[in-house]
Amino acid sequence: MNILITGGTGFVGKEIAKTLLKTGSLTLKNGETHKISKVILFDCFAGEGVPTDDRVEVVLGDINDKSLLQELIQDVDIIWHLAAVVSSAAEEDFELGMSINLYGLINLLEILRLNTSSKPVKFIYASGCAVFGGKLPDVVTDTTAVTPSSSYGMQKAVGELLVCDYSRKGYIDGRVLRLPTIVVRPGKPNRAASTFFSSIIREPLNNEKAICPVNRETQVFIMSPRQCISSMLLAAQISHEDLGNERIISLPGLTVSVNKMLEALEKIAGKERLNLIEWQHDANIEKIVKSWPIQIEAAYAKSLGFEADKSFEDIIRAHIEDNPTALA
Repeated sequence: MNILITGGTGFVGKEIAKTLLKTGSLTLKNGETHKISKVILFDCFAGEGVPTDDRVEVVLGDINDKSLLQELIQDVDIIWHLAAVVSSAAEEDFELGMSINLYGLINLLEILRLNTSSKPVKFIYASGCAVFGGKLPDVVTDTTAVTPSSSYGMQKAVGELLVCDYSRKGYIDGRVLRLPTIVVRPGKPNRAASTFFSSIIREPLNNEKAICPVNRETQVFIMSPRQCISSMLLAAQISHEDLGNERIISLPGLTVSVNKMLEALEKIAGKERLNLIEWQHDANIEKIVKSWPIQIEAAYAKSLGFEADKSFEDIIRAHIEDNPTALA
């Protein structure tokens, strides 16, 4: 089995690759087991911590380079399409967001459509809660209409429809995962509007300062890195018969406030860690974050076997366990 991960040198891409390489195979829900022969990590930058393995190939390039994409998809069985310009960056630079988040996706889908030499590839598309916005019900369900309040959310919403229609036509075997905010991400902050949710835990654990741009009562719908990777893999294990025409999967998550996050941090690492958090209100960040749903029912996802984290304390402990240098 050959794998292509776009945005592959980012955190999620690397973790998917590491998991597949460690197990050496992927067992589908129908019981079939496929040996992992090659994992292509495609990105615009090399990144750090890329797995060193003879089965790994790192390819650097532009998602809009059609000739390169044509080469990459040859003999590929599964594609995880993670390449994206994150929320705040896509809001600040509309052209960049459209170029990567929408036109890059279209380029890849079109090349797959025109590739008739193999059966449709499994195509896992990373979307998110940003497709929702405006006035939302207390609990978002699988039938809640998408009403994005940001350019990033719009681009992801359009991408969802494209993946669904290309799947309906039989060009790909698509699965859309609407991911909650991933917390606690290891590494450094990025340009996502949600990046501070990880920073206010990760940095104090490492005796470093962090900035929180929203108030303590702000709530967020989250998923741990562990659960994220498990969900990404499960999306590839499910058969197209299980999905039918229902290709959009809003994943389950955990609703937590900033205040509850900090209470968990204090319980695990001590009250003095809270002194490392600086409160600097940012109206733009707050506007984006508060446009997202804080509770998603995720009935369809749960019926397929997707799960949520149990508690935020568990998430912090998993972060420390998975990152030996996380606690200073």
